[in-house]
Amino acid sequence: MPTETQLRLLLDNLTTAVILLNAELRLEYMNPAAEMLLAVSGQRSHGQFISELFTESPEALQSLRQAVEEAHPFTKREATLTSLTGQTITVDYAVTPILNRRETLLLLEVHPRDRLMRITKEEAQLSKQETTKLLVRGLAHEIKNPLGGIRGAAQLLSRELPDEALKDYTNVIIEEADRLRNLVDRMLGSNKLPQLAVTNIHEVLERVCSLVEAETQGSIPLVRDYDPSIPDLLLDREQMIQAVLNIVRNAMQAISAQNELRLGRITLRTRTLRQFTIGHTRHRLVCKVEIIDNGPGIPAELQDTIFYPMVSGRADGTGLGLAITQNIISQHQGLIECESHPGHTVFSLFLPLEQGVH
Repeated sequence: MPTETQLRLLLDNLTTAVILLNAELRLEYMNPAAEMLLAVSGQRSHGQFISELFTESPEALQSLRQAVEEAHPFTKREATLTSLTGQTITVDYAVTPILNRRETLLLLEVHPRDRLMRITKEEAQLSKQETTKLLVRGLAHEIKNPLGGIRGAAQLLSRELPDEALKDYTNVIIEEADRLRNLVDRMLGSNKLPQLAVTNIHEVLERVCSLVEAETQGSIPLVRDYDPSIPDLLLDREQMIQAVLNIVRNAMQAISAQNELRLGRITLRTRTLRQFTIGHTRHRLVCKVEIIDNGPGIPAELQDTIFYPMVSGRADGTGLGLAITQNIISQHQGLIECESHPGHTVFSLFLPLEQGVH
């Protein structure tokens, strides 16, 4: 028969969030997995009413009361809980009444769904990114070899031409070969590892703002919504400026394409998230940077491919900006996501606060 200490050890090490409520729906116990999920302290929250921990709906509250009265277990799928921090969580949960000598207790087993769905989506995105990299590298090799031959032949031909005026044609060949080589190099992205230094994320964002304000002459308002308590991160400052600038420029160009330029707005928002999973690693603390614009949105048919090289929603776009940004963020062990519909586009960058790139 396991002892009380062994049972507590078992509960404390479960990855399933476990919450125990008394008959008045006040907290008796929550394990560390539940604390991480709801971003609250079980010890400090002891005795609090359930709606002081998270909110769902009046109907859900009534179902819990009914479970106490009738000792009737039930399960709910894809419920949306709102934590005290305002974060919404999609979960499945099972409610089991436990009868003891004094009262009926409720055991809640909570399984987060959105985290699993997001990890699955992220893994698919990373897999596509790796496949694309291999494809681009193979294509780049096949393009750069003949380009070198074409350029060399044009240089040799230029030396043999009897008329200087004819060199204009060979110069065009050389210049176009160089332009294509540079394009291929940009598609491949930088292989240089980030030069990490302790950096304030708001210093990066302010640098981006000053560059964009200079480009737009202040015609598009930039709204800052910063959390000043975010500690410094280990970042390559120049690379991170480039990553954010690529997104903000896209937003700027999308807004500029609309007639009512003065109604355009770009918001830069920073927040911290606790117990956030990137890839297969759960990070204790993550910095979330959101770049939000009220432009026309990204066409639905492009939303699954916007991070691929050469994919662009503009006729004059190279489609390399977001591919480069994704490469920079992944080199910082981070994650980039996008949600878009007409009038509202959000790019979210997630950067581990305790990270060190290995």
